[in-house]
Amino acid sequence: MNKDIIAGKWTQLKGKAQAKWGDLTDDVFDVAAGDSKYLSGKLQETYGWDRERAEREIRDFESTLH
Repeated sequence: MNKDIIAGKWTQLKGKAQAKWGDLTDDVFDVAAGDSKYLSGKLQETYGWDRERAEREIRDFESTLH
């Protein structure tokens, strides 16, 4: 699923993302609105991950949406 589709369907996908990364607040998901760079930054900040790990987590999440 490409990033445009994720952004377009973010409302539906937000629940799945919240289930995966439960420590992130609703506000983070509302602001992210499918923006993977923003979400990556928040994952790094919240979980203490490096950029590569956060981006890998997002790619793995995207791969489950196919």
